[in-house]
Amino acid sequence: MDSSDQDKLLAQAESICQQRNVRFTPQRLEVLRLMAQQHGAISAYDLLDLLRASEPQAKPQAKPPTVYRALDFLLEQGFIHRVESTNSYVMCHHIEEHSHTSALFICDRCGQVAERQTEGIEAILQQLAQSANFTLRHSVVEAHGLCEACQEVADCREQGHCHHDHSVPIKNAKPGR
Repeated sequence: MDSSDQDKLLAQAESICQQRNVRFTPQRLEVLRLMAQQHGAISAYDLLDLLRASEPQAKPQAKPPTVYRALDFLLEQGFIHRVESTNSYVMCHHIEEHSHTSALFICDRCGQVAERQTEGIEAILQQLAQSANFTLRHSVVEAHGLCEACQEVADCREQGHCHHDHSVPIKNAKPGR
């Protein structure tokens, strides 16, 4: 995300917090800013390292609970999504829609996460929830595979004679792939 998009997103998050009358502390803002700089999902501990490095003189005391509290707040506000399968977090690109179902397409090679809205799937989930006498509050659909660039590498049969980096393994790959 480029810096102007990042600035708009952070300003939008601040405005939403004011409308909802919730505290958007400098620490929460900084965690969201660091997440906006990521191209994929990030773990809480990697985020903690970035937080400590962002302003070492001000945050060397940052501890895991600090990050987890900020992540909990950001999740509650709908600014981020938790990627359950990788125990990581990713920015939500639809923060203006507090309650929505997202499909996260997670690349098992590079870790890139693409978010898409799921109008059709959301209706089906609502119907399934109603038939189970269940009130759906939030849902995220996760799909694993390969992004276009990583699929190109996986399909390459010219290892050693191409421009691809074949050293990055595909996580969760089935034997023989």
